[in-house]
Order: sequence, then C-alpha cells, then structure tokens
Amino acid sequence: MHRSRLPGAIRATLLAAALGFGLATAAPPAKAAENARVIVAFKAGAGAAVRAAINGAGGSVVGDLSEVNALAAAVPASALAALRRNPNVEFVENDPIRRLLGFASPKTKRRINSGPGTAEQEPYGIEMVQADQVSDDLATTRKVCIIDSGVDGSHEDLQGISMDGVNLTQSGSWNTDEHSHGTHVAGTIAAVDNTVGVVGVLPNKTINLFIAKVFDATGGAYSTTIARAMLKCVLARSHVVSMSLGGDRATRIEQRVADILEKRGILMIAASGNEGVTAPGATSYPAGFANVVSVAAVDSNKVFAPFSQFNADVELAAPGVDVLSTVPLGSETGASVTVGASSYPAIAMTGSPRASATGPLADFGLGNPAPAGTMAGNICLISRGSISFAEKVVNCQNAGGIGAIIYNNTTGDLLGTLGETVTTIPSVGTTQADGQTMLTQLGQSATVAVFGTNDVYALKSGTSMATPHVSGVAASP
Repeated sequence: MHRSRLPGAIRATLLAAALGFGLATAAPPAKAAENARVIVAFKAGAGAAVRAAINGAGGSVVGDLSEVNALAAAVPASALAALRRNPNVEFVENDPIRRLLGFASPKTKRRINSGPGTAEQEPYGIEMVQADQVSDDLATTRKVCIIDSGVDGSHEDLQGISMDGVNLTQSGSWNTDEHSHGTHVAGTIAAVDNTVGVVGVLPNKTINLFIAKVFDATGGAYSTTIARAMLKCVLARSHVVSMSLGGDRATRIEQRVADILEKRGILMIAASGNEGVTAPGATSYPAGFANVVSVAAVDSNKVFAPFSQFNADVELAAPGVDVLSTVPLGSETGASVTVGASSYPAIAMTGSPRASATGPLADFGLGNPAPAGTMAGNICLISRGSISFAEKVVNCQNAGGIGAIIYNNTTGDLLGTLGETVTTIPSVGTTQADGQTMLTQLGQSATVAVFGTNDVYALKSGTSMATPHVSGVAASP
C-alpha cells in the first residue's frame, strides 16, 4: 500500500490549503566512535547465537529489536566482515542518526507570545488546513503517537489531554522535554482552546496522545531507537504516528518495522527534511519509505519554504514557517549584544553555551586561526564567510577570546549553528548592517549574553512543524 492511506477528503483539504510540496534529508550522523554502531539482523531462532558472536568479537549489544529479529550493537570495525559471514546473521547495516527537523525562527528574538498566561491566539496554520471548520468530537476514539523529544506535561496549554508515553532515552521521563521540540509538535496537534496561549488542530481535549520519547537535549537518536518507538506505538494501539524527524540513509530494519505498522492499519507521517537549499533532491527517512506520508513545508502565504526538500516521495505540504506553538518554560534561548551605549538584536548560535562575557570589542576578520593570546580577553567581531561558524568560534576561543559576534555577509538575520562542536564561550549572530556599525566601535566595552527565556510559546520553522498539522487533521475521523 502506498501513501494514499490518508482519506481522500483529508488529502484534498491539505493539498488545496497548503498548495505546495517539498522533500527531505537529514543532518549528518554522529562522529564515529571506536566501535561501529550497527544493526545486526539475525535468522529466525538465532538471536542467542548472534548475541554470543557479537560479544565474542569484542562488541556489545546496545539495543534489542528481537520482535523483528535484530539487535543494535557496538562492534569493532575489524570484526564486521566476520560477523557478516556468520551463518546465523541475515545482514549487518549501519545504524544511522536521525535528527529533529525543526529550528527556532529568527523572529523569536521579537519575543512573540512569550510568557505564561498570554492571550490566546490562533496560529495561521489552523485556518490553512481548515481545522477551524471541522469538529474534533469524534477524535475521542483516535490516538496519535508522537515520536519526538517528549512533552512538557505541566504546560498550561496541554492540560486535560489524555496522554501516556514511554521514555527511550536516559533523560527525564516521557512527560518532560529537555529539547522543546516535542512540546511544540504536541501543541500544534492538540493545544487546548482555554483562553491562553494557542490552539491546536484538535483543541477540545478529545484526542488521545501517546508520547514516545527518543530524543534528549542533543536532538539526535539512532534509527534503531526510532524503530523501537514505532513498535511502542503499535503496543499503545495508536492510529497515527507523527515523526518530525529524519536522516539521509534508509535502514532495512526501520523499513521492516514500517511494514508492520502498515499491516496494522497505522498511518505514518514524517517530515520530508530541511536540506532544500543544499540538497533539494535528496530523500530523508523514514519519510522516504513508500508507506510513510512525506510532508513538506509552506509559509503563511502558501509559498514553498526554501529549506524544505522536494522529491517524488513528497505527497503533502503544510504550514511549517514561523509556526507558533507550546514550549517548556526556560527551554528557549535568547541573546543580547551591547557595545558601548548601543544595544543590538542578536540570535544565539545553536549549541552556544548559556553564558555572558564582557570585554573590549576586537576585529577578528573572517575568524581564521590566530596565535594563542591574540584575542585575549576580547569579544571577537567576525564576518561570515570562508569557514564554518563552529570553526570561527573555536578559533576565537583558542586565540583567547571570551565571546564571539558573527555578522552576516548579506542582508537578513544570521541564524547559525555550531553543530556538534562544543565551545565554552557565548556566540551569537547578527545582521550585516549591525556588524558594520560595530566595526566603528572597536575597542569599546562589549557584552555578549546567551540566556534562557521565560517563553512558554515560541515560533519554530521546519518540516517538523508541517508534519503535526497533517497528523492532527489525519487523526480527526
């Protein structure tokens, strides 16, 4: 069965409302460890023998998917060839990382609808998918399984909803969210019509939610963990599985589990990916599987989002740009820059530590490597270009800098990330115009601060944000 599992009326409504398509990929896998992280599929009845073979090769079993005759294992690379030849082994494949596919919108620096108890708003996506024209009274018989980073069970706009879950991480519990992504997704689906905050696609506390927590604050999880969560969705008797996540490599085990869900009549919906600028024709998984509905993103004007991927696997597009929804208190990151008596708007680099630093503002050019001590005690002012944001910040830090301001080399906000690079100094992005103004203030005292905010609502963008719009509509009979 192909993706046509969405009822015809729902598909027509979403397509007519969104008027766009897009595609998917995912972030690169985590850095290679000493042992290779692999999936070992074993032949029927051979689980114990394969466990012994993995241990005998100096590896260890780190995940159990015996329901589909597979194990996740950390195995020395030198032992993989012999393991593949083992007569009890069906196949061995890499266990790639899946990433969350949502990111903070630059507009969050404007603090839209930030604190608790704010007046209720209807996000633009509700009208766009025509959720405001359909009753959710019959959703009491339906359950949506959200595979994500958990949910803030104490959030004011998620009270009274029937929820249960499972935690497949080492972080918190299923009803805590150390990342904020899962709470945002849940709010788009089910935020309550209660005079505060926002409303979701199904706002009347009728829908049942099952939360499968697979991501901690890092926003990364293995394919086998996603597969395990999908099986938990089956056990919870879910009707719809919402996956605002993806990765650039398919696995046979994840496909095997998706096939099981399809046979059970469970509708799977996943984000198509956010690499539309760098890899528009690439495919993200699980969205790329034929029995998973792949969702792209459009903005409030029904214009295709540039970041959204586009390929033949994408069936639907939904609102995914500057989507306002719920987040845990303190989970969002703010930033500020002052130089002398002037204040400038700034956006924290994703991955920056929450910290503050004050020192003389110094021109660090393009942020290329410099001798130790060159920037001692200074705030580095750096132009975008030539090398990555992470390299710029690391080079500033290694040269003795105590904070980094990276300004754009074109118009618009600078929304940057440090990826998996760990730094100790606060780093932010700002506009080209503001950076050029700061170049006239070199030597003045500057302060760079990255801090948590009191937001419990925030704007986020990504095919992650489009996915729950579709999941919510699909869960309304």
